[in-house]
Amino acid sequence: MPIPTESIGSLPRPTALIEAIVQSQAGLLAPEALQAHFDEALRDTIQRLEATGSPILTDGEQTKPSFATYPLSGLTSLAPDGVVIPFAGGHTRQLPRLTAGPFRYGVHAQSFLEKARTFTQRPLKQAVISASALSLLYPQEPIPGYPREAFLADLLDEAEQDIRGALEAGAAVVQIDFTEARLSLRLDPSGGLLRSFIALNNQILDRFTPEERQRIGVHTCPGGDHDSTHSADVDYASLLPDLFQMHTGRFYLQMASEPDRPRVLRIVRDLIQPGQIVFIGVIDPITTTVETPEQVRDRVLEAASVLPPAQLGTTDDCGFSPFADDRSTSREIAFAKIRARVEGTALAAQSLGL
Repeated sequence: MPIPTESIGSLPRPTALIEAIVQSQAGLLAPEALQAHFDEALRDTIQRLEATGSPILTDGEQTKPSFATYPLSGLTSLAPDGVVIPFAGGHTRQLPRLTAGPFRYGVHAQSFLEKARTFTQRPLKQAVISASALSLLYPQEPIPGYPREAFLADLLDEAEQDIRGALEAGAAVVQIDFTEARLSLRLDPSGGLLRSFIALNNQILDRFTPEERQRIGVHTCPGGDHDSTHSADVDYASLLPDLFQMHTGRFYLQMASEPDRPRVLRIVRDLIQPGQIVFIGVIDPITTTVETPEQVRDRVLEAASVLPPAQLGTTDDCGFSPFADDRSTSREIAFAKIRARVEGTALAAQSLGL
């Protein structure tokens, strides 16, 4: 396809899987039975993504507890009272708090890619959580015998391995989920926190070659959980100039739900560098209305009137179900939206003569 198109990552889990996870957490389901539900959800997800015509597939994050906390699976040095993230709909999500070091990932993203590979030979994309998000695990009060500097050194090594392992396992693309970027400006409007996050992530990106960084991208959005966001009112103009300082070749930007897309596209036009690709969101995952291919085409053409078409791709604004317990969007709606993105992107390419 002349205009590349990719999913962000998470897709709604089947109802049977969500119920199996609840039963497992209550000790009412054997581990092998839960694994059977995971395997079936992954197989079905890959099969449905192939049917949409998607040129690059994902595992839909079917086996992750959430897009942010998968590295913490199996870790014991955590307390439940970490950073709280409030959403506009009134609910919250809470990260755990690290209680002891050294910090190591319990699970690396490579394992998800390898499992997905057993179900398809199509190119696969792997989403990973940013180091900046995981930096929030460290408490305000220093951990005795494990200062923050030591934690960050361990975190950088683990986050590098998360990306590198996925690339070495054959990922066509690795996407860093950086949804806390926009949220950081709500917490600190001066931008100091955002810039510290970007500096931390760049320390990892600088460990990769320029060629490798062309296969590594960064995704930002105002969150999307239970049909609610955490930072949609934060102005893109405050975010994008710093975001485009990240040392990566691909940017995935929420755009379909943006109230003034032409203004934001003009900002992006002034920031994009040669060799970079900007994937604009043409699908809003937290609405139940399924976009038509023609609507997608028009959104792509709108972007192509501002951005160089050769540096343009399409995506979804955010993941559909970043947390495993989110039932707000059905699988049928999600896959219909993805099909519309794929078909609409192709229509736009035809209109542009690509």
